[in-house]
Amino acid sequence: MSHTVSDKKRLQARVRRIEGQVQALGKALDSEAECMTVLQQIASIRGAVNGLMLQVLEGHISGHMSDPDASVQQREADTEQLLEVLRSYLK
Repeated sequence: MSHTVSDKKRLQARVRRIEGQVQALGKALDSEAECMTVLQQIASIRGAVNGLMLQVLEGHISGHMSDPDASVQQREADTEQLLEVLRSYLK
């Protein structure tokens, strides 16, 4: 079973919090809030997304990447896919 399925409630709770933060950012912009308020909200959103990424990444590595039954070729393919995602994320 995928860890995103087994951790579904916790992941969805994180996503809902991020949605709330994004909505708050939109309201701050609509109300012409000070730059520091907007910057703080953006930083909070980024931190929340990073936390979500870390949680899913940890589950993926421990649940999929460390499969002792996987072939060397499968591990190499899985590693390359993960690296592609991380490269994209860290741009």
